Amino acid sequence: MSYIDLHTHSRCSDGSCTPAELVELAVAAGLKAAALTDHDTVAGLAEFREAAARHPEFEAIGGVEISTMFSSRELHIVGLWVDGGNPVLNEFLEEMRRNRARRNEAIRLKLNSLGYVVTWDDPEFAAFSDTASIGRPHFARALMRKYQFSSLQSVFDKLLKRNSPAYVPRELPDPVRAIEVIHAAGGVAVWAHPIYRERNERAWARRIMKRFAPLGLDAIEAYYSMFGPEETRMLTELAGTYNLALSGGSDYHGENSPNLSIGTGHGGLHVPAELLSELRRRRPL
Repeated sequence: MSYIDLHTHSRCSDGSCTPAELVELAVAAGLKAAALTDHDTVAGLAEFREAAARHPEFEAIGGVEISTMFSSRELHIVGLWVDGGNPVLNEFLEEMRRNRARRNEAIRLKLNSLGYVVTWDDPEFAAFSDTASIGRPHFARALMRKYQFSSLQSVFDKLLKRNSPAYVPRELPDPVRAIEVIHAAGGVAVWAHPIYRERNERAWARRIMKRFAPLGLDAIEAYYSMFGPEETRMLTELAGTYNLALSGGSDYHGENSPNLSIGTGHGGLHVPAELLSELRRRRPL
């Protein structure tokens, strides 16, 4: 059986690998296809596809991950097969990036007020042309280097996770707007890691699918690094109820997601390549 990974991140957002390196890792893992789904940017898609052209047996799928807000909770919507040059998509992502840049400066100022001084000249940030490409993992790496934290997770636990001293909430759009933008760019809208870290998982998943399937949601990520067979079975059953396609991916971030591999997650992830046919069928005409 062939396998795929439709949820990965490069250093164009909060991953550590270049888009080209992701292609080589996916090919080395024997994957039939992989999608680059960076947060709020399609900047890496050209490099991703150029690298994939050297491997004709491998399909590189251009994507994006958009964070949205519903009922005081974040919903992440992945777009697959998006046109990275689409003006509607790019205008929307530019708005998201402006919001991200404002949030990043607020995080930096909070950290400084707490005695953890970081500047945009720090090595973890200097490689980026603007602060909109930076995420909390970059802050965590800078703090690890400067203040001898033992791990990225220890930085998040003390300073950066929700309800911690330097946490700043994001300005996020409604899921429907993200779905409409993805469709305008020719893509398929997928609800990513739908029950990860959620309570009353089945009720929450059912509520979201019931509400957003009629509004354009195309698929759900039923295969994910943090899911076991029980979660995948439950999501597959609910997807059938609401006529949603299935997707899956590792959420690979390179060094920023320790002990997680592209294609296999923590070792038990296997996303069947046969899911691609139904996902392709959901692409806008």
